[in-house]
Amino acid sequence: MVKRLTWFFGGAVAGVAGVSMAKNKVKTVAAELAPVNVAKKASHRVADAFHEGKKAMKAKEVELRARRDGRAATLADELDEGDSVLVDGVPVEPGQVIVLRQVRERRDQPGRGRARA
Repeated sequence: MVKRLTWFFGGAVAGVAGVSMAKNKVKTVAAELAPVNVAKKASHRVADAFHEGKKAMKAKEVELRARRDGRAATLADELDEGDSVLVDGVPVEPGQVIVLRQVRERRDQPGRGRARA
Protein backbone atom coordinates (compact mmCIF):
# COMPACT_ATOMS: atom_id res chain seq x y z
CA MET A 1 0.00 0.00 0.00
CA VAL A 2 2.85 2.38 0.83
CA LYS A 3 4.45 1.64 -2.54
CA ARG A 4 1.25 2.54 -4.36
CA LEU A 5 0.90 5.81 -2.42
CA THR A 6 4.54 6.68 -3.13
CA TRP A 7 4.12 6.05 -6.85
CA PHE A 8 0.81 7.91 -6.91
CA PHE A 9 2.25 11.01 -5.23
CA GLY A 10 5.42 10.82 -7.33
CA GLY A 11 3.32 10.72 -10.49
CA ALA A 12 1.12 13.56 -9.26
CA VAL A 13 4.17 15.75 -8.52
CA ALA A 14 5.69 14.93 -11.92
CA GLY A 15 2.38 15.75 -13.61
CA VAL A 16 2.04 19.08 -11.84
CA ALA A 17 5.64 19.97 -12.66
CA GLY A 18 5.16 19.02 -16.32
CA VAL A 19 1.96 21.04 -16.61
CA SER A 20 3.56 24.12 -15.05
CA MET A 21 6.59 23.86 -17.36
CA ALA A 22 4.34 23.49 -20.39
CA LYS A 23 2.26 26.47 -19.26
CA ASN A 24 5.40 28.64 -18.98
CA LYS A 25 6.59 27.52 -22.41
CA VAL A 26 3.21 28.33 -23.98
CA LYS A 27 3.24 31.79 -22.39
CA THR A 28 6.76 32.46 -23.68
CA VAL A 29 5.94 31.38 -27.23
CA ALA A 30 2.68 33.34 -27.19
CA ALA A 31 4.57 36.46 -26.12
CA GLU A 32 7.11 35.96 -28.94
CA LEU A 33 4.31 35.57 -31.48
CA ALA A 34 2.44 38.67 -30.36
CA PRO A 35 1.88 41.03 -33.31
CA VAL A 36 4.06 43.75 -31.77
CA ASN A 37 7.03 41.42 -31.34
CA VAL A 38 6.60 39.91 -34.82
CA ALA A 39 6.55 43.42 -36.31
CA LYS A 40 9.70 44.39 -34.37
CA LYS A 41 11.57 41.30 -35.59
CA ALA A 42 10.45 41.93 -39.16
CA SER A 43 11.55 45.56 -39.04
CA HIS A 44 14.96 44.54 -37.68
CA ARG A 45 15.36 41.98 -40.47
CA VAL A 46 14.42 44.53 -43.11
CA ALA A 47 16.83 47.08 -41.64
CA ASP A 48 19.63 44.49 -41.54
CA ALA A 49 18.96 43.49 -45.15
CA PHE A 50 18.95 47.16 -46.19
CA HIS A 51 22.28 47.86 -44.48
CA GLU A 52 23.87 44.70 -45.90
CA GLY A 53 22.64 45.61 -49.38
CA LYS A 54 24.01 49.11 -49.02
CA LYS A 55 27.39 47.73 -47.93
CA ALA A 56 27.48 45.34 -50.89
CA MET A 57 26.51 48.18 -53.22
CA LYS A 58 29.38 50.34 -51.96
CA ALA A 59 31.85 47.46 -52.32
CA LYS A 60 30.72 46.81 -55.89
CA GLU A 61 30.96 50.52 -56.67
CA VAL A 62 34.55 50.62 -55.38
CA GLU A 63 35.38 47.56 -57.48
CA LEU A 64 33.83 49.05 -60.62
CA ARG A 65 35.59 52.38 -60.12
CA ALA A 66 38.91 50.56 -59.65
CA ARG A 67 38.35 48.63 -62.87
CA ARG A 68 37.41 51.80 -64.73
CA ASP A 69 40.51 53.61 -63.48
CA GLY A 70 42.77 50.64 -64.26
CA ARG A 71 43.65 49.94 -60.63
CA ALA A 72 42.13 46.44 -60.64
CA ALA A 73 42.69 43.47 -62.90
CA THR A 74 41.09 40.08 -63.11
CA LEU A 75 42.57 36.74 -64.00
CA ALA A 76 40.45 36.74 -67.16
CA ASP A 77 42.36 39.83 -68.32
CA GLU A 78 45.63 37.87 -68.18
CA LEU A 79 44.47 34.70 -69.98
CA ASP A 80 44.68 34.15 -73.71
CA GLU A 81 42.04 32.34 -75.76
CA GLY A 82 42.06 28.63 -74.91
CA ASP A 83 44.04 29.02 -71.67
CA SER A 84 42.73 27.41 -68.50
CA VAL A 85 43.46 27.76 -64.82
CA LEU A 86 44.38 24.74 -62.71
CA VAL A 87 43.99 24.65 -58.95
CA ASP A 88 45.52 21.57 -57.36
CA GLY A 89 45.61 20.01 -60.82
CA VAL A 90 41.87 20.48 -61.42
CA PRO A 91 40.62 22.90 -64.09
CA VAL A 92 38.59 25.78 -62.72
CA GLU A 93 35.30 26.66 -64.36
CA PRO A 94 34.81 30.25 -65.57
CA GLY A 95 33.25 32.39 -62.89
CA GLN A 96 34.37 30.16 -60.03
CA VAL A 97 35.69 32.12 -57.07
CA ILE A 98 39.11 31.16 -55.73
CA VAL A 99 40.56 32.80 -52.64
CA LEU A 100 44.27 32.18 -52.27
CA ARG A 101 45.71 35.31 -50.67
CA GLN A 102 43.97 34.85 -47.32
CA VAL A 103 45.18 31.27 -47.06
CA ARG A 104 48.78 32.31 -47.70
CA GLU A 105 48.59 35.19 -45.23
CA ARG A 106 47.15 32.93 -42.53
CA ARG A 107 49.76 30.24 -43.21
CA ASP A 108 52.64 32.75 -43.08
CA GLN A 109 51.65 34.10 -39.66
CA PRO A 110 53.95 32.96 -36.85
CA GLY A 111 52.57 30.10 -34.78
CA ARG A 112 50.12 29.01 -37.49
CA GLY A 113 50.34 25.89 -39.58
CA ARG A 114 53.33 23.66 -40.12
CA ALA A 115 56.82 24.88 -40.82
CA ARG A 116 57.81 24.46 -44.45
CA ALA A 117 61.19 23.12 -45.45
